[in-house]
Amino acid sequence: MKTRLTTILLLLIWAGWATADTPGWDALSDAQQRVLRQLDLEGRWDQLPEARRERLLRGLQRWETMGPEQRHTARRNLQRWRQLPPERRKLLRERLKRFRSLPPERRQLLREKFQRFRQLPPERRRALRERWRKLPPAKRKALRQRLFDRQRPRRR
Repeated sequence: MKTRLTTILLLLIWAGWATADTPGWDALSDAQQRVLRQLDLEGRWDQLPEARRERLLRGLQRWETMGPEQRHTARRNLQRWRQLPPERRKLLRERLKRFRSLPPERRQLLREKFQRFRQLPPERRRALRERWRKLPPAKRKALRQRLFDRQRPRRR
């Protein structure tokens, strides 16, 4: 049960930013209060920073719309996230921020490339990952920079 509550809390915290003003504790629905009570936030809700309350509410909304399989996947992903060292989490946050700052067409192109990669046979993906790991750090950085900073896709 504690793991489940921790997972829900992490999902709530990790969710994106909301744009509306956040309500005080008394303005929350019974269902919202019930979940937030499980996370031990009842007495602290009104003192939390606005941005954190927004993230928590947004995450709660997302959680409520998820089906059982989506919740299972979210729990598994959050468990993996918690197990990452802090420096790795920081790096991933920075990469996500960088990705979100790209123009929409560039983000779409990267998503498509990632989907093509995921469709490769496992042995081919393993070989590509191994090849990537063997590159010197400077070469990897240059390739990553080119991947993120190019305005137009490279023609083949």
